[in-house]
Amino acid sequence: MTKTILVIDDNAAVCQALELLFELEGWRALSAPAPQRGLEVMAREAIDLVVQDMNFSGDQTSGDEGVALFTALRAQHPGVPVILLTAWTHLETAVELVRGGAADYLGKPWDDRKLVTTVRNLLELGDARSQLRSLNDRQAQARDSLAREFKLGDIVFADSATENLIRLACQVARSDVPVLITGPNGAGKERVARLVHDNSRVAGGPFVSVNCGALPRDLIEAELFGAEAGAYTGANRARVGRFEAADGGTLFLDEIGNLSLEGQMKLLRVLETGQFERLGSNRTRQVTVRIVSATNADLPAMIAAGDFREDIYYRLNVIELALPPLARRPDDILPLASAFLGDDKRFSPAAEAALCRHDWPGNVRELRNAVTRAKLLCQGAVVDTADLGLPGAGDDANPARGIRRREPSREDIEGALQRADGVVARAAQQLGLSRQALYRRMERHGLH
Repeated sequence: MTKTILVIDDNAAVCQALELLFELEGWRALSAPAPQRGLEVMAREAIDLVVQDMNFSGDQTSGDEGVALFTALRAQHPGVPVILLTAWTHLETAVELVRGGAADYLGKPWDDRKLVTTVRNLLELGDARSQLRSLNDRQAQARDSLAREFKLGDIVFADSATENLIRLACQVARSDVPVLITGPNGAGKERVARLVHDNSRVAGGPFVSVNCGALPRDLIEAELFGAEAGAYTGANRARVGRFEAADGGTLFLDEIGNLSLEGQMKLLRVLETGQFERLGSNRTRQVTVRIVSATNADLPAMIAAGDFREDIYYRLNVIELALPPLARRPDDILPLASAFLGDDKRFSPAAEAALCRHDWPGNVRELRNAVTRAKLLCQGAVVDTADLGLPGAGDDANPARGIRRREPSREDIEGALQRADGVVARAAQQLGLSRQALYRRMERHGLH
């Protein structure tokens, strides 16, 4: 869509020259000879950028008129970038306006090439910010929609991959079919299991979690099904098993791939019938339990190797929820880190960049541990990169390609911008970054 630029200047020759310059670049140009006329144009037209003079009366060189116009523009149209253009204003006034939100300051006579480059970059930045705001708005709407329809509790997410998984988990929760959650260690599989429970028809019942890999081989039966007093050495009183404890609720079988073949065999009957006997008892007990299991193992490969029973696999895997590693849902990183950090501290921009660059092989668990460490080591209210203690904090990671590249320095960015004649899109391509990523680094280094 064609961008529209408004020139506000009392000199007709200046307006004509700038209109011609901008139209040669493919932009639509309008002009106004006085501040009030300019504000009137702003009220009726969709303006993408303003170039304004600082003095409008023949005997004025103070820049006060320009300050008043800029103040009005910021108040009425805060999202529109403004370039200040004048031959008379004191430098201190221009610097103060830039600090107050002006996009740039150029003196008369201006350099056509520099002005065009500045305008192009500001218009590109406006597009990028508009896209980012639109994305954030869509994500917020999606979260609000999910929260109105399902019980999300305190779960934190922003990435669309996580949103899709949460929606599917909440939808399948309303049925009684078993659910298998797959994903790497530390990715948050138990949190998804609790989400399924909270949105199920047995949400009012207990949620019982058992780590199958931690069950001793000789106590599997007692742990899962319970035992009567005297059933084995040390059993001085009757013991309630996990299935019995979860009756009327959800039993979460974590790391089901680590359960021994003997334990799998004992598990099959209760999965099929809901019936079992305590160890040392011949009384059959009946339970109604929603089964949710999880694993980081490749169960089909284990079945092929004879390490996992195929009949149990198909009994557990009616619905599979595949939870991606944290590196594949990068938009979750900063929201999760901020939730772990709490409200009394904040991350520096460099720390946020380091968090986003890291591959997180330990997933959410590693992120939580890194933030906990940073909270303990941080001396003030701002957590910096050194507090996080992440390896390779100065590198830029590309998890999808499994490579790292050096974070560009201020000198690298300045050199790329110079070679690209100040055009950010071309400089970003040279540095192997997206345009938005380069804008973030420019802001971090104070480059305009």
